[in-house]
Amino acid sequence: MEYVVRTAEQLAPTLRAFRKELELSQRDLAQRIGVTQQALSLLEGAPERAGFQRLMSLFAALEIEVVLRHKTEPQDTPSDGW
Repeated sequence: MEYVVRTAEQLAPTLRAFRKELELSQRDLAQRIGVTQQALSLLEGAPERAGFQRLMSLFAALEIEVVLRHKTEPQDTPSDGW
């Protein structure tokens, strides 16, 4: 599965989706990264507040990677709609 995340607000539901895809509970994932379930809940709810290293640990536990690239531009649509 591939998700494009362009804002901090988009990261939280994306992380939940990856966790659920792996059929992991918050408790299971928390154990994988060495935090409490409560800490993972906060991290999952507001990932923009986490440090980069913590996010990288979370990504590794979710078996996902970060790919940085130039933002893709929308395709130009001719004025006649075709």
